[in-house]
This record gives sequence, structure tokens and C-alpha cells, in this order.
Amino acid sequence: MENANAVTDNKAERRFELPLGEGQTAFVQYEAAGEGALALMHTEVPEGYEGRGVGAKLIEGAFQILQAGNLKIIPTCSFVAAYLRRHPQYQSLVANETRGGGVTSVPEAD
Repeated sequence: MENANAVTDNKAERRFELPLGEGQTAFVQYEAAGEGALALMHTEVPEGYEGRGVGAKLIEGAFQILQAGNLKIIPTCSFVAAYLRRHPQYQSLVANETRGGGVTSVPEAD
């Protein structure tokens, strides 16, 4: 498995990807959500890689790309929302309109 720096933005597919080898890829799907913001919609980790920290590495790498691009997020994916609760250092990435009471106001389901 590769590190979080291997996360790339596949703009054509509108998703951040983490290649895992053997043709497997973990990804988080996104949609444009206004000027300078992306809604992170759904995270998917291939079976066999679940529970091994792949999702966390994917989200961390995606957040690094977003920070470098000065983009904000709307965490509609429950995995992304949970990651944000565990890693408050990324709260500054959350778009103001979703920050209200923190990411706890974000829906819990994909």
C-alpha cells in the first residue's frame, strides 16, 4: 500500500484516489459545491483493505490536496464527518455554512 502522498485528484471522475496495487483503488467521490468548495459525497475502500487505515490515508491525502488548493469541504459522507471529528486540525477546511455546531450537524449516512 502506498502513502497518503500517493492520493491524486482524478478530475474526470470527480474523485480523490489512492492506488492500492493489484488494480485496486480507494476513492472519495466529490461534487462542486459553490465557489471554492467541494462536497465529499462517498468514500469507498475495496474489500480486503477495510479496517487497515486505507480510508484514513485517503482522506488525509485528499485534505492535503484541498488545503494546497485553498478549497473548502462540505462533508456529506459519514466517514469524512467521522474523520473530521477525530482530527480537529482539519476543521478549517469545513465550509462555514456547514460548520454551525461542528461536523456533528452533518448527516450521518451516505
